[in-house]
Parts: sequence; structure tokens; C-alpha cells
Amino acid sequence: MREVKLPISSNQLTVLSMGVAAILWTQAASAAADDMPSTTLQTITVTANSSVRDKVQEDGVYVEDYTPAAQASHLSDFLDVIPGVEVGGTSSVNQRVRVRGLDDTNLKVTIDGARQEGAMFYHMGDITIDPDLLKQAEVAVGNNSVTLGNDALGGAVAFETVDAVDLLKPGQKVGAKLHAGYGSNNDELLTSATVYGAPTDNVDLLAYYGKRDADSGEDGSGRELFEDSESENILLKAGVSILDDHRVGASFSRTEKKGIFPFRPDFPSLSDERIPQKVSRDTYTVDYNFNPVNPLVDVDANIYQTETEILRDNDTEVTPGYDWNAKIKTTGAKVENTSVIESASGRHKLIAGAEHYQKESEMARDGARTGNDEAKNTSVYLEDQWQMGKLTLTPGVRYDRYESPEFVSDGKTYDNVVGALAASYEIAPRTQVFASYTELFNGPDLGQAIFNSNGDGIYVNDDLKPEEGYNSEVGVATTLRGLTLADDALQLSAKYFKSNIENYQLFMRTGNRPGRFGLDCETGAIGGECQGMYNSAEDYEIKGVELAANYSTRDFGMGLSYARARSEGSETGDSIPSVSGSGADSGDRYMLNLNYEPSDEVGLGWRSTYVAPLTDNNQDTKPSYDVHDVYVNYSPRQFDGLKATVGVYNLFDETYASHASRLNPADATATDFEMGRNIKTSLTYQF
Repeated sequence: MREVKLPISSNQLTVLSMGVAAILWTQAASAAADDMPSTTLQTITVTANSSVRDKVQEDGVYVEDYTPAAQASHLSDFLDVIPGVEVGGTSSVNQRVRVRGLDDTNLKVTIDGARQEGAMFYHMGDITIDPDLLKQAEVAVGNNSVTLGNDALGGAVAFETVDAVDLLKPGQKVGAKLHAGYGSNNDELLTSATVYGAPTDNVDLLAYYGKRDADSGEDGSGRELFEDSESENILLKAGVSILDDHRVGASFSRTEKKGIFPFRPDFPSLSDERIPQKVSRDTYTVDYNFNPVNPLVDVDANIYQTETEILRDNDTEVTPGYDWNAKIKTTGAKVENTSVIESASGRHKLIAGAEHYQKESEMARDGARTGNDEAKNTSVYLEDQWQMGKLTLTPGVRYDRYESPEFVSDGKTYDNVVGALAASYEIAPRTQVFASYTELFNGPDLGQAIFNSNGDGIYVNDDLKPEEGYNSEVGVATTLRGLTLADDALQLSAKYFKSNIENYQLFMRTGNRPGRFGLDCETGAIGGECQGMYNSAEDYEIKGVELAANYSTRDFGMGLSYARARSEGSETGDSIPSVSGSGADSGDRYMLNLNYEPSDEVGLGWRSTYVAPLTDNNQDTKPSYDVHDVYVNYSPRQFDGLKATVGVYNLFDETYASHASRLNPADATATDFEMGRNIKTSLTYQF
């Protein structure tokens, strides 16, 4: 996935001036953004790139002017603006990204290029990052490219942390940014400091430290959402440019959150014993770029290691047996070259790459290791974006060799080849129709880390099949200019998609209490005392549409979007199961964003989100909800670099749970309700 950047100017605003998102671009409409005005210095840029291709099938939602992102404490504060994307879980220890109903266990998730692999605990999330570290997040809504590869049934999410060059003003050698924010609902306090510089023309450095403390908040009905936590975040980065062709960079980022939580954090209202817990992530990366004048050579390479950990230190006697330490470590490397070839038959952009990674999980209970497991994947791929005038064809092929976990599928090796083909045609100026078809492959993942036991009580399924299928999409995107004003633009897009998943992999808990069936320890048949993975007896189909419209001028923006995704089993008609306890589907989502900047000192915005009710095949209904956010920011001319923002989120104190969260309409204690009205204020000084 390649970053799409907007130009940066010295008078642009900081991230804390983000207003309600005015740009809801999808598919190729984002390509028309290059000459649109930009108003942000440091941005959290959200794009949804389905490929490394520059103009074909690139969705994008830019949120420089989106104030929930400016004061974000949870990934849902900005990722939810992308049609087809939702983030469930009220607490940041339980945040789960879903794309068209498929959660992050079926997405390729990276932080600064480092894969975040494996599942930890199904009552907690697997993505550990604080939004205050982020520069941007690219989201592939659906898998439309062979460059994504294994573990990407639903697409990909690529988080990138901030760089010194994103903060330095023209001509500046060293700078700093101080940030403080407060949320009224849960008394959340964020303080952070960033120091950055470019001591020479070829060296840039950055150091960030932030703290975020929070108490328990309340939902719209006054129910306590129990959490008493404190977080620390560290980011260190360095980059060196060598001659004109080479660049080497290195980074370290750490997110640590500890506090008192329910032992099942996705049941925040359940009156169970609260216990001390800590969630942390350490990520190390080294990246290299070689980009000489030769158009045949543009090499990007990286090596990385990331480790995520859940630690429980429970000294109480009320809930014995909950002392454990679960870890997942991923180590990998990737190299990719892009070649541009001009020929009589058209322009070719060839992307050739190779990737290898290893993921390892480990579990210790009461200080003694109970189990560990690992899996490896090696892949090579080739994609060609072939442009012939108004027509662009993009074929691709990928080979994966996946060595599966020993205590999931007996270490079985899967060799797999997938292909893809996309096409785009410019039927009129700035108007494209497009289509794509991509085959899917996903080898058996590591088992949930907390259940590792080196085979004890596990059904090892040596007949487990890989998940396979396809994702197909068709759509149209256009940009109209000069409708009412000389500098205005209206961007429209529409997309229909259909995905098919065969051999969907499910995890069965042990049958050690009423209502649980378990697996037979010898045969794997349902109805035993073991736990393990098995293939669903039915295939699943996901169908839906995503629509977006955006109108923008120099000082006003209005965006509308609509998203619908439905999954259906071939035998039962049920939706895809979810670890959150209900089906993966969500109700139709409608979003309106307005922002207005009457001067360079003041910005105003409004975001409205309506999610329609959804009744599943078993007649269980997820209720509708309607949420509104408003904000104002102020940058006084007298104090250069100072920015103040005030926003009211969930303005009307709606009681609701995201359809991507744990949701039980018949039991409030088994529902992960969102926070009620929350007044956030923040102040940033950059100098």
C-alpha cells in the first residue's frame, strides 16, 4: 500500500485543529486530491488503499479537519469515518477493527511496517497502540491486491507513527510540541511532549513521550464502564539520507497500559471481580530505501520485531487461576521494488516483492510456562499496473509457503498460488469505472495465546484446511469542479462488492461447563472435552455497497457516506460468527460530516452517525443508534503555534453499543456500551 500525501505548507494547522471530516473519498476519487487545498501540518491521514496502484481502486478518507481524530483516545475516533470500517470495544484494551464484518484476526495489521500477528484473548483486542502516536493509517477496505498476502481476508490496516519531517516547519532545524487534553466523562488526562530536529540536511531525529490516565466512565444511562488505568507511550525515530539515493531509518515504539479492569474487559458492566492487568507492545523497525534516477529501481526494504503482551497479576482469592502472562512476538523482513517501464504498448508499473515472517506465542500461568507455538510464512509476488491511455489493467500473482502451528494443525505446510486482476477505464475527464477480482488465502493462525498448553486438552487438527475464496468489486468514481464556485469540488463514488470464503476457521472452547460442547479429543467431532480449530461446514458470502459524496470549497466542506455489508452462510443463512458473541454483521451506516472555517483562527464542525437496526437469521436484533459530535477550535494570531480545541462527543447522551462490539440485546451486563456524553478539551503549543 502506498501513501497518498497532500502538500504541506508553513501556515497549515496542527493535528489538534482537525475538524469534522469533509473529505470522504473512495476508490479512484482520491487520485484527484493532489491539487486540492490542504490545511494541516501534522495530520492523521486515513486512506483506504486497496493496492499499491496510484489511481486504480484507492479509497481515501482524509481527516486533517476531523476533530474526533484530533482528540482521539480510541481507534474508533477516526477509523469509523471510512465506509465499511468499524471499531468495536469501548476500552482501548478491547479495541477491534472490523472491515465489512471481518475483524482484525482476518486483516493484515502493521505498525510502521511491522506485522501485528496472532490472537491473544477473545475478551480483549489485539491492536495495542495509542492514537496520539499516529501520523496516518491506511486501510485496505477489502483485499484487492496480491501485495497484501496471507492474513488479509478482509483487507489491511497499516498504522504509521509521526516523523520529524511531518512536524518541522520550512527552514526549521529543531522544534517541539507540547500537548495536553482532558475528557470529562472518564476524567481522562493526556499529556505529551515531542522533540524533533534535523541537525544536518541528511539527518532527522524525533523523541516522543506521552501519558494518558483515565478513570471509569459512564454510558448514556449512567452505567459504570469500569476502568482505572494509566498509559505510557514512547516513540524514538532516526533517519539518515546517504548521498541522493539511499535512506536508512530506525524506530522504536512502546505502548503500555496498566490498571484495574474486569477480567473480561468486553463486559465492562458485569459485576465480576476487577483485577490488575497490563497490556503492552514493543516494536523495533529498520527500513531502507534506494531510489536512484533509474526508473527501473525503487527499492523499499524493512526488518522488524514486535511483541505484544498481556500480564495479569491477581493477588485476590476471589478469582483464583487468573494469574497469567501471554505473549505474541512477530519477526519479519520484506523487500519490494517498483519499476516504471515506458513502452510502445503503454506504461508499466511493476511491483515485485518478497516477504518472510515468523510469529510465536507463549503462555505462562502462575509463573510456569504452559505452552508455546509458532508459524512461518514466506511469499513472493508480482503485480503490473499496465496503463494504455484511458484503460489500465492490473494483473498480479502471489506464492505463499505457510508452515502452520504445531498445536493447531500439526505443523502442516501449505503451498498456495493466488492471482488477481483489476481494470479501470476513464469514461470521461476525472471519471473512472473500475472492477477487480482477487483470490484469497489464509493459513491456520496461532491459537489464542492464553490457551497454549503444548497439546494438553487441545484437539490438533491435521486435516484443517486453509481459508480460501475471492473478493470482487465494481464501481464508479468522479470529480466535478466549478459547480457553484470557481474553486469548489464535488466527489462522488459508488462501489458494489462480493466476497466468498470457503473453509472458514472457527475456534471451539472446551466443553467444561453447561452450554459448551467442546471437541472430541481424538476425532474432532463436536461434543467433547478438548478445544481447538475446525473448518465451518458452510461457505460464507459477503455482499454490500459503499457510497460516498463530498462537496468542498476553501472554507466549507460537507461529506456524506453510506455503507452496507451482509454475510450469509450457504447452509443456514446465518452471518459469520464473531468472537464478540454476536454475528459479525452491522446495520447500515449513514454518516454526515460538516466543517466550516470562517477565518484562519476559528474552525467549526459537526459529525452525525446513524446505524440502522439489524435483525439476524435467529431474529435477534441489534438496535439502531444516532450519535452526534460537535467541535470548535481556535488559533489566536497573537500566539503563533498555539491551538485550542473544545468538542462535545455523543452530544445527546445516547445509550448505545457499536454493532462491532459485544452486544446482547437481552442482557445489559453482557453488552459493551459506548461512553455517554463526553466533553473534550485540548491545548497544543508547537514551536
